[in-house]
Amino acid sequence: MIDHLLGRPSVKSRRLQVLAVLAFWSTYLFKGPKHGPPVFRLFSRLLSKRLTAWQTVVMTMMYLYAARNFSTLVGLASPDPLANMYDATYFRATWALTALDAGFWTAMKIKSKWLRDLASIVFSLFYMVAAEKADEKVRKVRSNITVEHLRVSWNKGVSSPYLRFMQGLLQPRFTRWPPRAIRIPRPATSDYKEPVSAWLYFDGPLSELEHHDRIVLDIPGGGFVAMDPRCNDDKLLAWAAKTGLPILSLDYKKAPEYPYPYALNECYDVYSTIVKSRGRCIGLSGKGVPKVVITGDSAGGSLATSMTLMVIESGSSPVRRFQGQADLPIPAGLVLFYPSLDMNIGSWMSDEQMALIKDRNMRGTNKRIVQRKTMQYNNLVGTPHQSDDEDDPATTTSGSKSLSSPERDSSDTPLHTEHTRDPAPEYAHSGPSTWTEIQQAQPLPPPPPQQKQQQQQHQRKASAASHHPLPMRTRLATSSMISYFNDRVLTPEMMRAMIILYVGPHNRPDFSKDYLLSPILAPDVLLARFPKTYFLTGERDPLVDDTVVFAGRLRRVKAAQMASRGARFEYRDEDAHTPGFDDKEVAEVALIPGISHGFLQFPAVYPPAYKLFERIAGWIEDGFADAERRETRAAGSIREEDEEQAKKGRHHFRQESSGDEDRPLEMMSMTRARTRSVREGEEKSKVAAASAATTATTGLADIADEASGDEEVVNGSGSGGSNGNNNGLGTGSGKLRKKGAARRARTKGDKSLVKLKSSDDLLGRRMHGLASGLTGVPADAE
Repeated sequence: MIDHLLGRPSVKSRRLQVLAVLAFWSTYLFKGPKHGPPVFRLFSRLLSKRLTAWQTVVMTMMYLYAARNFSTLVGLASPDPLANMYDATYFRATWALTALDAGFWTAMKIKSKWLRDLASIVFSLFYMVAAEKADEKVRKVRSNITVEHLRVSWNKGVSSPYLRFMQGLLQPRFTRWPPRAIRIPRPATSDYKEPVSAWLYFDGPLSELEHHDRIVLDIPGGGFVAMDPRCNDDKLLAWAAKTGLPILSLDYKKAPEYPYPYALNECYDVYSTIVKSRGRCIGLSGKGVPKVVITGDSAGGSLATSMTLMVIESGSSPVRRFQGQADLPIPAGLVLFYPSLDMNIGSWMSDEQMALIKDRNMRGTNKRIVQRKTMQYNNLVGTPHQSDDEDDPATTTSGSKSLSSPERDSSDTPLHTEHTRDPAPEYAHSGPSTWTEIQQAQPLPPPPPQQKQQQQQHQRKASAASHHPLPMRTRLATSSMISYFNDRVLTPEMMRAMIILYVGPHNRPDFSKDYLLSPILAPDVLLARFPKTYFLTGERDPLVDDTVVFAGRLRRVKAAQMASRGARFEYRDEDAHTPGFDDKEVAEVALIPGISHGFLQFPAVYPPAYKLFERIAGWIEDGFADAERRETRAAGSIREEDEEQAKKGRHHFRQESSGDEDRPLEMMSMTRARTRSVREGEEKSKVAAASAATTATTGLADIADEASGDEEVVNGSGSGGSNGNNNGLGTGSGKLRKKGAARRARTKGDKSLVKLKSSDDLLGRRMHGLASGLTGVPADAE
């Protein structure tokens, strides 16, 4: 109370207040009368004859507890904003995580490590019981969070010996071999010379790596400031066991000591080294360029996406940010978990973003999101729900006409009646519009008597029912970051802190244009060559909009490219119906209802994560299989073109600027690889020019190949690489397909892997949950 009276709340003033109260009553108990002040002495003497000291203490504590929870007892307590936000399993997990965060943050200032580790567990157990105290502690810390708080919270699973011991008891044994720490050298042309630290997860001896030609490159999350690969042992060991592939997880340098773009350059350099060394840097045979599937969660998903954009524009893209560098092969696929793709945190969704989310082809996935966003206004004002089939507030449906649309029928509403009012209450006023000016400037003739009588009858019915509010329509929709600002795992204050720390004190990026910082802004010309991407995100994740918007952009760009045979990137409605186009070959999005961010990080307290590990392992295998099918189709298309040219009786040398533009973009890299052997003489004459251009290369990651190194990698990827891949596929492709089909069958039958139904509307569920407390309608009511 003292700090509130002073008008400056502080921990110091509250501490002084507590000490003063304790000192006063302690002195009074020992020095003052035993039966208290004169008013209470009679009651004290009477009660002391009937109650023991133990009973007195217990009754005192009981009544104090009842007094603190008086509003709850009489039904006047405020509703819990998280009552219907998460499912029960995820909420229990966040309860444990909140208690751990509160306990570790309480003890983080203790200097002695052994005492700090012990006190962290003791305080966490206390906060397990005092859950409201834990919520208050975490809320106050996050409002003024620092990088030390973030690291203590996210690294506690590795730094605390007691938590490591408990995780070891709960963690199933996936592999026989522990992770190995390795260091990946930088490319010779990199601006940086320090090797990149990484951990190799492989269920077998290192000598068996020479039989593999596939690698999973994992980029862990942690807000760019914390969490090394060992914080993800459950996930990575499960993948290594279920896929049998080597999993290379990067321990990139963290901000703020190494701000943007240092970590991004590390990821790019590792990928470049893997390609140039043909996998020898981690123990592969080096007979061919290995295929790589890239995975990333949260901040790692941002780095994985940005790194893929750098690879695409490394040497062959029209953007050509990295002039003179080798044309690195595009990854076989991407698997992203709740990625952070937009650093420009905003409150409102733009029309373009809403169009991507509300695309008719994505109704089965995004319907909950659409409904939750579009119903926010109606829930706030307490009006009925609009039709689930309505796509846009400005459009009309067969059952109703827009009250504000210029296209409304004159038979329903007379255009010249200035004093006629709509039956809906005026929740908001509107200023003069172009439509009202048209009405006044061009009055229509009066309607026929019969039509006028029908209109008057309609108005009488409407006025009689005017106390029933009609749906109010709005084009406003809040972003998921603002919709779930009270999330228990990721809050706007934490996002703000992570972005500031990641950007660093000396950078001033353009958040509206820098697509390596915000991959959601990537140009269409780069997205057209993006590999197939899998997304796994929680429905209530503050970053869920990043997933659905980026996946929508990928689908539209790919559809436009296929429909126009590479001539345009602008999307048209008919592009989605192009023969041969399947949006599942572009991106697959899985939104898990009732959960938020980071659910793969804590399987010990969220057991359904173990089922998701198996599902992701199937995605990884499918990613490699899809890449092989694309190569096969591309090779077949090239053979058909060669036969057609041979029939015409003339030899045609395809150039990169023309041959690649006349076929689907997924064939571009194979076209260049195939035609490089035809133009081998021309390439030799360009070696000197490429070597000179290497020295002048500038950009975020100046990774350029030397002339001899470029020639070796190109030949390996074109001929040697394909031979190596074919050898591996000759014995393993059939097993891979059978294993992937079995895995998909198991996943389909597993009831714990819940996906959103096609009839549910994720966007509407979000807005309905936000406003359910105001309208008194439960969030689960549809």
